Amino acid sequence: MSQQKLKKPHSPWVQCEQCCTSLLPKDSSIHKDDCPPNTENPRYILFRDGVLYGTVDVKGQEEIKNISSRELDNMVFLSQSAMQLCNLCIGQWASIQSTKNSIPPVARIVWPTVEKSATSALFTRNALDLTSLNLNEIVAVKRLQPDTLPLASQIYLIALNPPKQLELTSELTNRISRLLEGRILTFDNIFSIFFYGKQLKFLVKHIKPADSSQSIESKFNELRIKKEYAFYMVDRKTNLELYRDQCAFEKQELQKQSDRIPVGVEKEVHELQTLMKACLSKNSKPSCLPHIKSVLLYGNSGTGKTMIANFVARESKANIFTVCAPDLYSIQSNSIEETIKKCFKNAVENAPSVLVMDEIDILCPQRSGRLTDSEKRSVSTLLLLLDNLEHNANVFIITTSNKPENIDPSFRRCGRLDREIEIPTPTPACRKAILSQLLSTVPNNVIEQDLHNVALKTHGFVGADLVLLFSLAGLNSAKRSDVGMIEVEDLNCAMKQVRPSAMREVQIEVSMHLFYGQVPNVKWSDIGGQERLKLILKQSVEWPLKHPESFSRLGVTPPKGVLMFGPPGCSKTMIAKALATESGLNFLSIKGPELFSKWVGESERAVREVFRKARQVAPSIIFFDEIDALGGERSSGSTSSVQERVLAQLLTELDGITSLSDVTIVAATNRPDRIDKALLRPGRLDRMVYVPLPDEGTRKEIFRIRFLKMPVSLQVNVDIDDLVSGTHGYSGAEITAICNEAAMMALEESLDSKVVEQRHFEAALRMVQPRTPAAMIRLFEDYLKN
Repeated sequence: MSQQKLKKPHSPWVQCEQCCTSLLPKDSSIHKDDCPPNTENPRYILFRDGVLYGTVDVKGQEEIKNISSRELDNMVFLSQSAMQLCNLCIGQWASIQSTKNSIPPVARIVWPTVEKSATSALFTRNALDLTSLNLNEIVAVKRLQPDTLPLASQIYLIALNPPKQLELTSELTNRISRLLEGRILTFDNIFSIFFYGKQLKFLVKHIKPADSSQSIESKFNELRIKKEYAFYMVDRKTNLELYRDQCAFEKQELQKQSDRIPVGVEKEVHELQTLMKACLSKNSKPSCLPHIKSVLLYGNSGTGKTMIANFVARESKANIFTVCAPDLYSIQSNSIEETIKKCFKNAVENAPSVLVMDEIDILCPQRSGRLTDSEKRSVSTLLLLLDNLEHNANVFIITTSNKPENIDPSFRRCGRLDREIEIPTPTPACRKAILSQLLSTVPNNVIEQDLHNVALKTHGFVGADLVLLFSLAGLNSAKRSDVGMIEVEDLNCAMKQVRPSAMREVQIEVSMHLFYGQVPNVKWSDIGGQERLKLILKQSVEWPLKHPESFSRLGVTPPKGVLMFGPPGCSKTMIAKALATESGLNFLSIKGPELFSKWVGESERAVREVFRKARQVAPSIIFFDEIDALGGERSSGSTSSVQERVLAQLLTELDGITSLSDVTIVAATNRPDRIDKALLRPGRLDRMVYVPLPDEGTRKEIFRIRFLKMPVSLQVNVDIDDLVSGTHGYSGAEITAICNEAAMMALEESLDSKVVEQRHFEAALRMVQPRTPAAMIRLFEDYLKN
């Protein structure tokens, strides 16, 4: 390396001609071995690239006139030579940051001083205590450009030394706002303020930039190994949010997380926000086109209607007023109307505003029923207020209900509740996203594939059910181990304890057999033979769900329904149970006669409710046993009028205007000739499958399956081939009855019997006779030919 030459200007500094670094003459010998110097951990005082690497010290008793102590605490004092090297003028902003640790930098106004050496950054004693810098610590001082800094829209402050009687009033907030106006701050900065004789210290916990694009930059900075702090400019528009302590801040953050928008309703939220923007816009004038001013959010309980309403109301930045119907009836009933009037009046006077009315069906029930005087007054009051709400009032009303059919019809028209938006039950993809979001907050060993399987099995689960599932999984994990690590077994165990909310209403309103959570434990392997039928059911139910891209590629519409017909006892119902188990879908089992009611219109309503719920909890299977009771041929006789109306409703649901997507119909009957032809056409029950009496191979398979569950000495004297040949014309149910009777005969001989022998089966064959007449078989064969 060539010999370095240092030139001495008219200042305490000398400059290295090779690296252009300015340093003190006493450090010249050290610099020879450190050229260019390491600025991340400098060993001596220097100046390089517009940055002063000097020490920290306390300002002396130098008097500065006409500057208050509060303003002095917001200053850094530098020598004139240091200001010249940093290209700083009096009153400009500079950042001061330690070079040895990750404590936050501070921004201070530069002021000249003649005290001490030219290499120190001087602070007042109070200001130094707030910065967490140490005396003689080397810091980097460089110029800041306030015009290039982003503006802070929201600053979250935490009190570090709050007295017991401290109240976070608007007066304190205004005082702090005036103190911080025009200052430059970053995360973890500390400042103090005198308030009623107390010096309060506040920590800058978080800063939200006014420009949303800055949040992306801040997130990018968090990925870097060395933490970097971004400065923000505070102006009079910056909002402050004060917290008494760290616990209060964390509690508020948890509350905000609980109010997050549920996954999977982005489309509904976007539509709602668009309507709100048009109504609350400052540009809306009386001459503008009429805009929607009220919305009804409806859907199953637990889908997040109230959460969505609170979320969009908060995001609108408008004044929020809330009316919770159940709370109104918990106080004196004669004040309900006055409370509602007061809420509407406050919303109008403080416009733009959002009025959230939860459980609106309680406030405005149908007037066709018997209402109390209080309910009548509340209905009339609400109608009057909605009608009198002016078009340009800049008030938007969001109402919620999980029973929209209970709302009086007079409210559900334009001018009152203008728009209705359904909040759907989460799809499998949405359920997976919700569970993933919940699991991200706790230690877990749930892999992606396991989470996908859990999401597929939780049909009918709304957001609230998934939160309960997550909580129960945590309890199961705590019982199993002290570590608290959630495994997929904990989720599977919790699924058996949670009843899906989207399926409860079906069981209450409609008399049906409903399998939720644990479907019938019957598998394909439990059914002997019937391979053709199994394949057709898989094609109709499993293939469209597991391979939808194949159907789309070939332009094929999946079958809507499958009709199984055949003699009694040929495992038609058992096959439906196996389909429910193997597919893992919601399974609604309905026996035809159960839908009939003596009340006019109730039978049709029951059919509508079955299909409505099946759509809500899709993908699902509706199994109609004895479909001929519902879909019998129509006649002109008055005695069959109820059945004809039910059939008409069934035909409409199967192939009406409302799409029957992801809902498969499986029906079974012994009398296909009695079913109305309109029900059997393509597009309704597309595929018809004859389930005949079991042939020789199927009977042998049935015996084999039964022998797996009972002790039979096959090696000694039980000949399965003889049993198969002796059961020609028997149905599957009758073969099962033979096995049961043989076991009972073994028990009759001795309660200590351990095996069932051939003689027991022979006696059972004599007792159980085939009951399927030849005429019925000919009927099915003729039906197939025709």
